[in-house]
Amino acid sequence: MTPFSEFAELCRALEASRGRLDKQHLVATFLTRVHADEVAPAVAFLTGRPLPASDPRGLGVRGLPAAPEASAAAPLTLADVADAFAAVADASGPGARHRRESRLAALAARASALEREIVARIIGGEMRTGISAGGVLGAIGEMAGADPEAVRRAALFLGDISAVAVLARAQGAAGLTRVAPRLFVPLSPMLAETGTDFSELLVAHGGRTALEYKYDGARVQVHGDGERVAIWTRRLSDVTASLPDVVGLVRRELRGAPLILDGEVVALAQTGRPLPFQELMRRFRRVHDVESAVARIPVAIHFFDCLLVEGRSLIDAPYAERWEALVRVTAGRHLAEREIVETAAAAQAFLDRALTAGHEGVIAKDLRSPYAPGGRGKRWFKLKVAETVDCVIVAADRGSGRRAGWLSNYHLAVRDAEGFAEVGKTFKGLSDREFAEMTERLRRLAVADDGYTVRVRPEVVVEVEYNEIQKSPTYPSGLALRFARIARLRDDKTPGQSTTLSELRALYERQFTTKGRDGIPTDAPSRASAAPSRPS
Repeated sequence: MTPFSEFAELCRALEASRGRLDKQHLVATFLTRVHADEVAPAVAFLTGRPLPASDPRGLGVRGLPAAPEASAAAPLTLADVADAFAAVADASGPGARHRRESRLAALAARASALEREIVARIIGGEMRTGISAGGVLGAIGEMAGADPEAVRRAALFLGDISAVAVLARAQGAAGLTRVAPRLFVPLSPMLAETGTDFSELLVAHGGRTALEYKYDGARVQVHGDGERVAIWTRRLSDVTASLPDVVGLVRRELRGAPLILDGEVVALAQTGRPLPFQELMRRFRRVHDVESAVARIPVAIHFFDCLLVEGRSLIDAPYAERWEALVRVTAGRHLAEREIVETAAAAQAFLDRALTAGHEGVIAKDLRSPYAPGGRGKRWFKLKVAETVDCVIVAADRGSGRRAGWLSNYHLAVRDAEGFAEVGKTFKGLSDREFAEMTERLRRLAVADDGYTVRVRPEVVVEVEYNEIQKSPTYPSGLALRFARIARLRDDKTPGQSTTLSELRALYERQFTTKGRDGIPTDAPSRASAAPSRPS
């Protein structure tokens, strides 16, 4: 087995190395010589995980206990540390906390000072070696002599970098190219670029595009194999238990298993109109008494893509073919509203219908496009009408990662009778140059600093785009902007000309001209449903 001291020295070498490719080569060399059974934990540790990503367990500890008197036991190996973490993760029931701490204390007693530091970093999830998950993937590719795209796809399909490393070590580049989507391993969803002009996107899509309603709901990926069904969000969180009505629908009405479908869940008012996104989140957050939530907040599911049918991957098939498969799987029911258009006028008319129906906008999809998990590009565009308000920046948080050194998470406020009322935060919308300039500007306006958040005089006005206004238990204003993004600086406006809280409340109420309200009677229908849509 591999001495853990060698892994610790690798981490030290990565810290000292400045070049990205140099770091990648160091990791590739280490993965080539490490014992085969230790490849998975080595990769997990390098990415700041005590356990591989596919392992749902957690350690349930905050850190490594203080080191007791050094033990005379044999030096640690990578396998020893992995076994200790597994034992800690397995500890449960009465006395579990004591058993976890004892196991880690025994581990610390066998470790050198450097080894204890590295173990503590792994437990804390911050390795600080300067190599990212992408860099580790590059190292795996170098180890196997594989094309970077093949490594990236394998990681998307397997959902675990450790599993990719194990496969690459055992089967080389050829093994990576054979990886396909796997049932009950969620895929990162394909994403859409923001578009503004129908004529331009029609050109990008060869003069013909498929438009779908952009629903104001939660993106979900549904995996089914007969009786077993699992549902994940776009962030790959398992929400199966929160959606028993959707699970039942999949079991009863869909065919073609094993299957993987992409879709959107929307909360419904008693009238059948969509409810604000916030209402749907109440379903997802519910842990107990789920059936009551199902009755109170019914949902509709709108499917719009088919990634796997009868166990056969359609990832590389064109969108038109995937839609045909989706129609067969669903028998034409529970589909996203869709129309194929060839003119900007027809596209605008479809967008108008989507907005009138209470939805966010439309998604335009190239009929020729394959499904690119985790990818974003011109194959899909999203178009919607952005609402804006003028806010004042009243504070900013210090950035991290690539935004380190900047004040880059801005606290947004609107005017009210007593000054300014906060309604959200955003770090989106500014270029790097603008972040740097805004940082200097806000520092000159600083009135308080707790080391993380800098409070400033309310002088900077920004125009803010948002997706929706929500009720908020967090802000004293009672309202919050969802998906806030700075559209532009408004140096032409004074803070006294910013949006008022009363105006924001009026905008909140106006949303319900196209959306349903909350307060659904408990006898509302609980069965997941959607009006059937005909393929175009």
